[in-house]
Amino acid sequence: MTSATETETETETATDAASRPAPPLIYDGHCHVASTDFIPRQFMEDVAATVHRALEAQGAAPPLARLVDAYAAQHQDHDADALVAEMDAAGVARSVLMVPDFSLRMDCPLTPEEMARRHHEIRLRHPGRFWVFIGADPRHGADGIAAFEHAVTQYGFEGLKLYPPCGYSPSDERLFPYYEICAERGLPVFVHTGPTVRSLDYEPAHPMLIDRAAREFPGVEFILGHGAVTYFDVCADLALHRPNVHLDLGGFAGAALPDGWPTHLNRAFRLGLNHKMIFGTDWPLNRMTGGLTRLVREVTEGTEVFAGVRRREQALILSGNLARLLTRKGNE
Repeated sequence: MTSATETETETETATDAASRPAPPLIYDGHCHVASTDFIPRQFMEDVAATVHRALEAQGAAPPLARLVDAYAAQHQDHDADALVAEMDAAGVARSVLMVPDFSLRMDCPLTPEEMARRHHEIRLRHPGRFWVFIGADPRHGADGIAAFEHAVTQYGFEGLKLYPPCGYSPSDERLFPYYEICAERGLPVFVHTGPTVRSLDYEPAHPMLIDRAAREFPGVEFILGHGAVTYFDVCADLALHRPNVHLDLGGFAGAALPDGWPTHLNRAFRLGLNHKMIFGTDWPLNRMTGGLTRLVREVTEGTEVFAGVRRREQALILSGNLARLLTRKGNE
């Protein structure tokens, strides 16, 4: 027999649960498949060398080769199963998989066409969990344009991913045919900005280099990768004054910020640009520091990141802005 006290307690518990706000809808707008099939060995060696230099200065550096092997061991999630498991644990509904094209600067295990096919297979393996922004390099010429058009037609990929540190400007006129395709199909363009690994070029990654393309293609939505973290003042000005420029938060947890990333993000969210901010982690960047679950909880449940930010604007940052860009012409 249930006592009156137990019944009252159950009723209070049910009422409390009903009054609690539903967890926010979260999309991760900046992810990569953590796989040595997709990330060149040279890229991993460069990342390991940077870590090695820091550890060496502290007198605690293991052999560089061991660091490279450890980094590679963290990139054996060839079918994105581990990523999906982390998304489930963190409450991330869907993520954008970025597929940069390094093929003209580094030895790559797969051709760009093979990488596109493999990412299509990953989507079939995990239905409803991923969008894909496929990479391009304007120096591939007509063949590259045809390959991009095939990928978005045959596989239904939702965007274009550019990595200017490979040696080109995002306003290079050889990219204009890609932008015309994107304008016609309502596909966003994600452009890496800011520093990268030591083997690549930093100068082409300055955000101002996107300005001509954003001006000449007002129907294309450009997302500045890492724009809410690196070159932030420049990126914020571009997003404020160019209607088709948006800022990605990717890499915020690994950035060198004097007051820490929660303080930096809170300051960024008070500038009146929350309709232009897109939540992203740059996974697997965070795998060794607690993963997605820790990051998402600190953003959504911590006391600092969203302090003073209205709930509706939080929803825009966490999913609404990306959803709006991806559904401009039915990329659902």
